[in-house]
Parts: sequence; structure tokens; C-alpha cells
Amino acid sequence: MTPHVPAGALVLAATPIGNADDASPRLRRLLTEAAVVAAEDTRRLRALAARLDVTIGGRVVSYHEHNELARADELLDVVADGGTVVVVTDAGMPVVSDPGYRVVARAVERGLRVTAAPGPSAVLTALALSGLPTDRFTFEGFLPRKAGERTRALGALALEPRTMVFFEAPHRVAEALAAMAQAFGPGRPAAVARELTKTYEEVLRGTLAELASVAEERAAQGDGLRGEICVVVGGAPAATAPSVEDLVREVLDRASGGERLKDAVADVAVTAGVPKRELYAAALAAR
Repeated sequence: MTPHVPAGALVLAATPIGNADDASPRLRRLLTEAAVVAAEDTRRLRALAARLDVTIGGRVVSYHEHNELARADELLDVVADGGTVVVVTDAGMPVVSDPGYRVVARAVERGLRVTAAPGPSAVLTALALSGLPTDRFTFEGFLPRKAGERTRALGALALEPRTMVFFEAPHRVAEALAAMAQAFGPGRPAAVARELTKTYEEVLRGTLAELASVAEERAAQGDGLRGEICVVVGGAPAATAPSVEDLVREVLDRASGGERLKDAVADVAVTAGVPKRELYAAALAAR
């Protein structure tokens, strides 16, 4: 049986994304017994410990995007000496759009043990509540803040067939939804989930155009979408294969414009992925 607090290991521990009751018994024990707790924000960690009525037993150090590379070996030296180092972020699972990747990569390089105390995840919670397909999905994190970079990032995802999950800041969500509607099409199904597991949890579902309109209207009324926000967008629909009639019509149109029938058939057949012989016979019959 694996001990709750493994000696000589780096432990990635998930923290509640809103509701403190979601904290696991394992997280509570890790905070109590670990030699070091590395936190994205030490003040938030201590506030969480107070809500959980837990006393942090070890040393607390800050570990965030600005110091994670420099502090990685310091933390891993504790692991190498047989101590347990717990990494927590402000909410959810470390490494997922949060600090943690560099210390994990460095631990792997040094051959040190890395494990996890799994738990709440805003990505998976939003995906589950969205009502969109969950069998295949991709997490895209935060979109670029600059409009041009955001447009290019969304353009690269326009044909993505999997459900997509994004994080977005409250003051940018209306603008982001409008940009998504332009890049993916106004009718693409989507959901906006905010304040997950908290008192004012809300999940809005509809097309991108509808959600962009709701976000804009609420912002104008001073009741914008606030809090931690996830946007879930349905993947691009599968392209509908053209019918034989459509392909024949294209071939005949090109032939009437002066192109040789066989050349038109060959080009259209390759593009559509159909046998040239069958398309040629159908074109002759239609002629």
C-alpha cells in the first residue's frame, strides 16, 4: 500500500477550484506532513489551510512563474535527501496552465520520484458541464491578449475537430467570444462556465454568436461575466463529401469553359478522392 506522504518524492497536489470541501483527505495530510510546501501564492495557501483547519507542518516557500526555474534544484535537493516536497497552485492541478512543469522536468532529469495527489480541475469540470462531446478534447489555455495574435491563434484552430477548452479573463471574455465567432463561425456550439463549484457558479450554453451577445449585453449593463472563466467550444464539424451530381456539374462547367473533359475529370477526381473512371463515365452520361 502506497503511503499517503511518500518519502523522497515531489508531489503535485491539486487544490480546490472554489469549494474548500473538495479538498481531499490526502491533500490535508500532505500539507500537514510534507517537509516543504511550494506554493504559487503563499498567502492563498495559508488561507486555504485555515479554511481546511489544517496546520502546515513543514517549510512554506513561494514557487511561481518568475522563480520556478531558479528554485527547482533547491526543492529537488530536499527530495534527493529523502524529504517530501508538495507543489500546489492557487487552484486546481499544478502544471496545467500553472507553475510546475519546470520542476517536474528537472526531477525527471535527476532521476527523482514524481507523483501526484489528483483532485479538482477547472478544465475537466467545465468540459463535463458543457454538454459538448468529451471523447476527444484539447486544452488551449489562455488566448493571446493582442488582437492580431489572438486572431492568428484562433485561425490555426478553425478546423480542429476536437472539443476545445480555453481559459479567459473576465474583462476579455466578450471580446474573445466575438473573435471565436468570427474564426469558427457564429453557429459553432459553445459553453461559458464561470465560478465553478462556487456559490455563483454559472454555465451558459449556446452558439458562439449567442454567447458573445450575452457577454456584451451583460458588460454594458454592468453585470459582466465575472470570476474564473472557462470557455468550451465544439470542434469543427466533419466536412461533407460532395455528391456525384455536384462533381459532375463541376466537371461539365469546366469543360464548357474550354478545358478538356479528361483533364477536368482527373483534377476533380483527385481533389474529391473519387475514382476517375467512375467520374468520367458519369460525366459522359450527363453530357
